[in-house]
Amino acid sequence: MLANDLKTGIIFKENGQPFLVMKYEHIKSARGGANVKVKARHLLTGQVLEKSYLASAKMESADVLRKNAQYLYKDTNYVFMDPDTFDQITMNSDVVGDSAVFLKEGESVQVMYFEGNPVSIELPITMIFEITYTEPGFKGNTVSNVYKDAVLDNGASIKVPTFAKIGDKIKIDTRSGTYISKA
Repeated sequence: MLANDLKTGIIFKENGQPFLVMKYEHIKSARGGANVKVKARHLLTGQVLEKSYLASAKMESADVLRKNAQYLYKDTNYVFMDPDTFDQITMNSDVVGDSAVFLKEGESVQVMYFEGNPVSIELPITMIFEITYTEPGFKGNTVSNVYKDAVLDNGASIKVPTFAKIGDKIKIDTRSGTYISKA
């Protein structure tokens, strides 16, 4: 594949190492050729790097197997279960990464395997949570988009609109961690 084909969520190999594209930017200059800038996470080490390629550069696509799994619990590591074979998969916090904030017990996720080893998880794009704590909203604060802090039922803290109250179920975008709507 070409570097021009790199998009958010694509996994590619560079020097035999797998990278997940987190952010992608195509830059076209007036006289020169186009460039592709990506923010990519090394799937084995968790390191985030910014890389730049010519748009015509050849890239090697990574053979990554995606399997469904169910999140069970966290002790020192995160434990997932394959719903077909009931095998348990243990991953440390480096592999789970920032996705750990929105993990809920019993929730389905996709586990990505590279050369037989789990290297990353992928949450559903939107998830529903219940607000367990937030300050009350005040009338008159609705002139513009005003947000306040809230704690969700899994312990995560996010910003919600002032009309949200304790006990409300809300929909969250897991990629950015932002409020979408009431559920």
